[in-house]
Amino acid sequence: MTQRRGVLALLVLVVFASSMTLFGQAKDDKKQDEKQKKEIQNIVKIVDDSAAGQPAPNDLSLSWLREDVLKAQGNKEYVPFTVSLDPSKVGGGNVAFYWRVVSKGPAAAPAVPDPAKKDDKKDKDKDKGKKTEYAYEDITFVPVVAGQNPLHISRSFTVPAGTYDVYLVAKEPTPDKAPKNAPPPKASVIKQTVTVPDFWNNELATSTVIIAQRIDPLAAPLTPQQQADRPYALGQMEILPTFETKFTKKSELSTFMLIYNPKVDSSNKPDVSVEYNFYQKQAGAPEKFFNKTNPQNLNAQTLPPQFDLAAGHQLQSGQAVPLASFPEGDYRLEIKVTDKIANKTLTKEISFTVVSS
Repeated sequence: MTQRRGVLALLVLVVFASSMTLFGQAKDDKKQDEKQKKEIQNIVKIVDDSAAGQPAPNDLSLSWLREDVLKAQGNKEYVPFTVSLDPSKVGGGNVAFYWRVVSKGPAAAPAVPDPAKKDDKKDKDKDKGKKTEYAYEDITFVPVVAGQNPLHISRSFTVPAGTYDVYLVAKEPTPDKAPKNAPPPKASVIKQTVTVPDFWNNELATSTVIIAQRIDPLAAPLTPQQQADRPYALGQMEILPTFETKFTKKSELSTFMLIYNPKVDSSNKPDVSVEYNFYQKQAGAPEKFFNKTNPQNLNAQTLPPQFDLAAGHQLQSGQAVPLASFPEGDYRLEIKVTDKIANKTLTKEISFTVVSS
């Protein structure tokens, strides 16, 4: 099988800082205009009401497309995600987009009051005024471009491993002076449950396998603000994910993933092989092996001399496989990762469809 690209770029330093929420900055920035502050307050109330069980509107056809999980810093994981909405339903030049990440893990048990402590009531009163802390929350204001339908919004959050409910709100801007009896601004509220794996347990693992439309080189890493708006920029490359699993024979299947926690040899180099095997699904019959690419070997002989996992370099793998030779139909890609030093193997799978046009 012809593959246009093998390993993408093995020596990439990817640094994911624990993200500082723009939401917190927006609320604390004294220069923030009153209109935007009021907009934020309205949005927070909308999601509070939804979390409390009130019916949630979806006037803008907001929907969750995908999330990906990569290793971050400080025992946390980095989760870029993408949603879509219908821009034709937005009246105005932008839409406010807010996301709140709430852990589904067990809450800490409340402290038992001490009858002998006179200040317990005062402490309770203080707690009532405290802001609820979430695993993550943020807000952004996204320009709406005419004719861009659907509108895709990609953002991210950084959390420890666990299971979370992600509440998302997209809302039209509130006019300064709304006409009498005008309908309220349109809004959408959805909730998505996301399970975040643990990449800090020293077990062989991979990031999500991302199917990419393309992967672009960057002249330099992005600024923090640019990174917030473009969460699939990793170091000096940017991935543009695809949200479709149907491909024409004229296209190619392009994949990307990072490999975590391989064991290393005496020269501090891993010895990992990655196999890409394609299976064709058949209606009413077992699938059959279709083809494979040459295995990728990531070791002291193939990696750059300066490659060092301890220094933050990322071990990555990817393929860009032309689909011209694939008959129309459904397929399963099995990616087999083997750590030869640790004698451990894991597999990842992707299902996709090839169509004529």
